[in-house]
Amino acid sequence: MKKGGGSMTVMYWLGAAAIFVVIEIITMGLTTIWFAGGALVGAVMAAFSLPLWSQIIAFVIVSVILLILTRPWALKYLNSRTVRTNADSLIGQTALVTQDIDNLNAKGQVKVEGQIWTARSISDDVQLHEGQKVMIESISGVKVIVKPI
Repeated sequence: MKKGGGSMTVMYWLGAAAIFVVIEIITMGLTTIWFAGGALVGAVMAAFSLPLWSQIIAFVIVSVILLILTRPWALKYLNSRTVRTNADSLIGQTALVTQDIDNLNAKGQVKVEGQIWTARSISDDVQLHEGQKVMIESISGVKVIVKPI
């Protein structure tokens, strides 16, 4: 079988790695960067004039291993450094009930960070009263979902 060595094959692998890196930079989805690593392994194998079929197999194996072993860690690390903004930053904060919260009658408001929000209780059978402190559990549309503290 014909060998896959030579500078052209190395250049193809390096070109593929560069394309994968550019796609990753554009999308920031942590999906194509692993294939860039596999392409670099293919380039090294081509530089040693190993057969093309072995370069392709190594590319696939290395890419899959990188994807499986490092993607969960990378996602966790990157997501932990993400700062919640806007409405998401309200989740977990304490709010003051400014109008009795009654899900069955579609009533209720809270004040948090100087803003008034329409509020609903986390449970239909839990009514919250004006002046009570609550914790924001989630946001549903333009309403905050709260629970008593």
